[in-house]
Amino acid sequence: MVCETRVRRNQTLKERIEEIRQVVALLSRRLVAGQAKAIVGPQGAIAFAGLTEAERADTTDACLYRILIATGSPLALQAVARAEALAGRSVDQKAVAAGIHLHGSTWHHGH
Repeated sequence: MVCETRVRRNQTLKERIEEIRQVVALLSRRLVAGQAKAIVGPQGAIAFAGLTEAERADTTDACLYRILIATGSPLALQAVARAEALAGRSVDQKAVAAGIHLHGSTWHHGH
């Protein structure tokens, strides 16, 4: 996955994979506890609020979403489903793949 290629200086791939796993676990716990929120944009992209930049460890919302969907707890997945219902649309895999993301309250397409 793309997030795995963002290794820090002196960090092994194995260490990076573990770091990402920990970020996803933290996000999952916060979604379940209501301390983080999934947001589905008008074009079907997804963003997560409730993690600081340091806690994100250079992971993107798209990466977090892909891993959460593949490995997340059912309760965390329900939080994503609630965000989809609230937005009135599902997460669009094409928007996720295109890198559409949220900065503050403005959605951006890639960088």
